[in-house]
Amino acid sequence: MSTPNDHDIKVLNGLIETTLDSADGYREAATETQDPHYRTLFERRAEERRRVVDDLSAAVRGMGGDPEAEGSILAKAHRAFLDVKHALLRNDDSVVGSIENGEGYIAQKFERALHDGQISATTRETVRRNYEAVKAGHDQMHALKHSLQSQRDASNPLYPT
Repeated sequence: MSTPNDHDIKVLNGLIETTLDSADGYREAATETQDPHYRTLFERRAEERRRVVDDLSAAVRGMGGDPEAEGSILAKAHRAFLDVKHALLRNDDSVVGSIENGEGYIAQKFERALHDGQISATTRETVRRNYEAVKAGHDQMHALKHSLQSQRDASNPLYPT
């Protein structure tokens, strides 16, 4: 049976699934890094993503739906691939680069939801509010990735001075 909230619930559940993937990715990154500063940063981001999931889940329940409880199978496979890559490379650059790529994906997914003309104003506001947290995480990881690249380039003996 179809309800007027079906589309909103579907959009929110898609965001929940992706945000769960993001939280899991951050939690995994926290265990991968040897740097305590990065570990704390990644753990904070994982918690922030869990809060986003909680808010989106409450909105789904408020519309009479069942919130998504797990991330995607594709994300689990991707993290397994990254585990092998990180084991071979063993550096924070690769971890941060992978996170930044995932951040781009989740930000785009929220942006698409914001531009979905079929969602209700209430759902759009829920998405907008949570997009702010997602965007802040994306911007932070983007800046960190480029900072690490600059440090690596500056320490390269072939780097022109």
